Amino acid sequence: MRISITDRCNLRCTYCMPEEGIEKVDRSEILREDEILRICRIATGLGIKKFKITGGEPLVRGCCKGLVRKIKELPGCEQVTMTTNGQLLAENLDELADAGIDGINISMDTLREDRYRQITRTGDLKRPLDAIDACMKRGIKTKINCLLQRGVNDDEITDLAEFALGRGIDIRFIELMPIGFADEDKCVGSDEVMDVLRRAYPEIEPDSSTHGNGPAVYYRVPGRSGGIGLISSIHGRFCSGCNRIRLTSMGFVKPCLCYDDGINLKPYLAGTDNELAEELSKAVQNKPKQHCFENVSAVDHHAMAEIGG
Repeated sequence: MRISITDRCNLRCTYCMPEEGIEKVDRSEILREDEILRICRIATGLGIKKFKITGGEPLVRGCCKGLVRKIKELPGCEQVTMTTNGQLLAENLDELADAGIDGINISMDTLREDRYRQITRTGDLKRPLDAIDACMKRGIKTKINCLLQRGVNDDEITDLAEFALGRGIDIRFIELMPIGFADEDKCVGSDEVMDVLRRAYPEIEPDSSTHGNGPAVYYRVPGRSGGIGLISSIHGRFCSGCNRIRLTSMGFVKPCLCYDDGINLKPYLAGTDNELAEELSKAVQNKPKQHCFENVSAVDHHAMAEIGG
């Protein structure tokens, strides 16, 4: 279960939201810490044992580190990880490590400072770079998420792969999805990425080892540590193996990122645990057979920060 704990973000990435940001949800509408923990406790009883904390940017919410610890302590919980843009990670890393964080995914789409500023509008590239080094020193399992855009950063595929392989960590190249403010014409397909990688690493080969819980297909370069993953959100149609649901910061359960369908758990928080469990189970059972990203008009057009990116 991916849990968005806030719709706030300290970046304004061009594919996620407009420069002025999105209309923020009133704080009274955001799930409280105890409500998130209750839903997680019920989820473990239904067999959901792995959780990923997301936002917006999760580290802008003060309870984030404590929430990681408390979810980890739930009976039946096997793993708690986080996805972050890395802007606030280095200074919070000691507390996250002490809380028992199992892994951290850091979003970083470029190695060029000017381009990073162009994509994020407000970001400082040094911060995720320092955070990656700090995670490695702490021995925390670290991955880089890179969302490719045609004509923006698709000329850095080899540089980014080499950056990760040189540090012995994984990088995942993600196809741009037509969600929120993303321009579907800028999507770089995984086949194109593989063509570039095969030219750079002729010996690259499929990697069948387990790298995580998600839909990435991994490759390895013999003699090098770290893996290269491809998340083919548009062209791969990995729906038959998708094992995730999303809980938004306002308590809405989305069985599929593509659709606006789901179940709002907020009204059931006033009821019994059995009622909550029944509704959460319905959301899982109603997970659609496959996404419809090829039909842009049918896609949920909320900003990714609102959904839980």
